[in-house]
Amino acid sequence: MTGVLTLLPGVAALTVLTALTVLTAHTLVNAGCWLRRPAEGPAPVTEPVAVLLPLRDEAGRVAPCLRALLAQRGVPGLRVVVLDDGSTDGTADVVRAVAGDDPRVTLLDGVAPPPGWLGKPHACWQLATRADPAATVLVFVDADVVLAPDAVAAAVTELRAARVTLLSPYPRILVVTAADRLVQPLLQWLWLTFLPLRAMERSRRPSLAAAGGQFLVLDRAGYDAAGGHAVVAEKILEDVELARAVKRAGGRIALADGSRLATCRMYEDWPQLRDGYSKSLWATFGHPAAAAAVVTVLLLLYTAPPLLAVAALAVGAPAVAAAALAAYLLGVAGRAVSARATGGRWWPDALAHPVSVGVLGWLTLRSYHLRKRRRLSWRGRPVT
Repeated sequence: MTGVLTLLPGVAALTVLTALTVLTAHTLVNAGCWLRRPAEGPAPVTEPVAVLLPLRDEAGRVAPCLRALLAQRGVPGLRVVVLDDGSTDGTADVVRAVAGDDPRVTLLDGVAPPPGWLGKPHACWQLATRADPAATVLVFVDADVVLAPDAVAAAVTELRAARVTLLSPYPRILVVTAADRLVQPLLQWLWLTFLPLRAMERSRRPSLAAAGGQFLVLDRAGYDAAGGHAVVAEKILEDVELARAVKRAGGRIALADGSRLATCRMYEDWPQLRDGYSKSLWATFGHPAAAAAVVTVLLLLYTAPPLLAVAALAVGAPAVAAAALAAYLLGVAGRAVSARATGGRWWPDALAHPVSVGVLGWLTLRSYHLRKRRRLSWRGRPVT
């Protein structure tokens, strides 16, 4: 019996090592072969494009975003529609000061979301329904995104080249604080590690979908056919749910590396980051049992190996320690691959990947805890 018990840590380490070998190989294939990368210096876009910018209390950061939109090249039919969604900090005044009398910019006053709607989907729906009907492409951009001069042209060109209805060019996420560096790279790492990108593009299954709402590019006709943001009115993850709606309507979706096209500083400090993730992680995993299972697997694969390696060395089991150390290094390698593929910082941040996964587990637990007590909110509005 004792011999069997001493074998268990070694079997566990080898099992984890095998799983991580497969997952890291998948990350390499996704990053190297299947992740779309819009071409630099694209040809001019001849079709009319509406860039839609929803704002709520964004006076402190809308100026760089709007200036970048007005500096776009290669899209002569570009129009920018801005919606002030009940801001109380002078956001509309900043928009007027930046836009001046530029005829390409239209500033709208939003109305409060009616029952059954969350704020972000309702703001996007107002923008889409009031944009120029002649626009054949809709580009949704968040206020924390700053686009490169050719970003809209490159994204629209890729949308048409890929023959998809929805393209999500994921921006390069700017990390400044220690919390940023621990948590933010997990967004790209998760879908590069666990989502088969080529299969996602080809499959008609709505469940196989991903998107990032910071920068979304959609064919107008396909957006309308899917029902637009009206069909995701109450969804906290409106970007992913919109991608699923597009698939249900017969359209196709694609992810792209947008790190050369856009940058995004999502949160200014730890409280914002903590609350931003807490408001939506429950919706990412669905049922609490599913969340518990996923988080447990992530912790066993990525957080347990370095702990097991130290414990094995302490009890004189070098073979187990070596397997656990190899598993840890594979996890670090997967994190480094995803960071390099999406313009992120990988050294030395990837070494702390076990801690990152642990923080993700805590944020998930907090998300369910607050939702159960109906204490989740964002920008002064309840989200559940």
